[in-house]
Order: sequence, then structure tokens, then C-alpha cells
Amino acid sequence: MNAIITGATKGIGKAISLKLAQQGYNLAVCARTEKDLEVFKNELAQYNVKIIAIKADMGNKEEVYNFCDEVKKSYPKIDVLVNNAGIFIPGSLLDEEDKNFEYQSMININAPYYLSKYFGKMMRNQQSGHIFNICSIASTQTIDNAGSYSVTKAAILSLNNVLRKELSAYNVKVTAILPGSTLTTSWAGTTISPDKFVQPEDIANSLYSILNLSSGVNVDEIVLKPLNF
Repeated sequence: MNAIITGATKGIGKAISLKLAQQGYNLAVCARTEKDLEVFKNELAQYNVKIIAIKADMGNKEEVYNFCDEVKKSYPKIDVLVNNAGIFIPGSLLDEEDKNFEYQSMININAPYYLSKYFGKMMRNQQSGHIFNICSIASTQTIDNAGSYSVTKAAILSLNNVLRKELSAYNVKVTAILPGSTLTTSWAGTTISPDKFVQPEDIANSLYSILNLSSGVNVDEIVLKPLNF
């Protein structure tokens, strides 16, 4: 089984990558920092699976498609695509600079659009596969001081739903995962107890459980929120 995870060296992406490697999946992973990729590739080596690690900025369309082409050369069949890479720039929509919206849009919605079209066509042809889109509770509710982020996360949930409708006839599954506050580096320095957060491993375990459901069922959407944040 071959899986693609974007933004794989930290947080949710790292937890998902580790989980799938532990279960015998070959991986194609990307991140913006070469050093982080090398360190993580060495960490994954213990699982004796094939690892392709490619430096790619999901904010750059050319690099997104280069990543796609390189993955296809090594993996002619794709079983799982996890659109995980994302960015959060806090701010009021009315007062922020246009570039904040544009950059978040490129990473949070444009890149998943390009990746899903590219690998979705492969999955359509092979009549199998599963696409996961890491959305957010901001996909369905407006979060304070997160105007543009909320817009882009609502857009990726819409993308998820369109993909699910178009691909279901070809036996391809599509699932949106909507986490609440998750303990990642974006919360570095917080005084909130780690036990209050959703853990990246919770998301990874949920994703893997979904992958192991029967062939005739699709989980459209899953929400994971802190119990008492």
C-alpha cells in the first residue's frame, strides 16, 4: 500500500506518517525544509518500508506539481492521499494584508485541489483509493481572529464534498477530518495543559481506523474536539 502525506515532518502529518509506516505502508512525504525531511526519513527507516521524501513548498504551484510527478514515477498506484499541509495566519479579515489571505489560500485550498485532481484521476482509473482532507472546526464555524483561515478551511471542506461525490462511483473514498485545538507547534509556549488538547496521534489513529472499515462504507466527515478546553 502506498500513501502520500503532505506537511509530514511535524504535528498531525508526522503522526499520520508514523502510524502508516508502522502498519507497513510505503510513503511519499513532503515538507518545506530539507533538513527536517532528512531527519524524519531516518526516523522512518526503522519500519522497513519504502520512503520517498521530497522538498516541496505547498505554497508554490510548480513545486506541488513537481512533487506529484516525482511520486508517480515511484508509485504508479496510490492507495491513500492525505492533504495535511496547512498554515494559520491570525488576523481580522477586514484589517489583514491581502497577501495573508492569498498565501493561506495557496496552501490550505489550492494545493489540496491540485493534489486531489492529480491523484484522484489515478484513483479513478484504478477504481480504488482514499483521499483524506485535514480540515478544521473552522471549516464549519467562524473562529475569532482567524478570518481568512476560516474561509480557506471552509473551502477545503467544500472541495472534500465535491471530490466525494465525483469519485464515489469509481469506488474511491473521500473523508474530511475536522480537528479542534490540537497540540502542535502552533501552540508552542502555551500555558494550557497538554492534556486539554486533541493529540496528533488521536487524528492518526482515527484515520487508520477509517482505512480499515469495510469496503462499502465511507466516513464523510469526522470531528475531533477537546473534551474540556
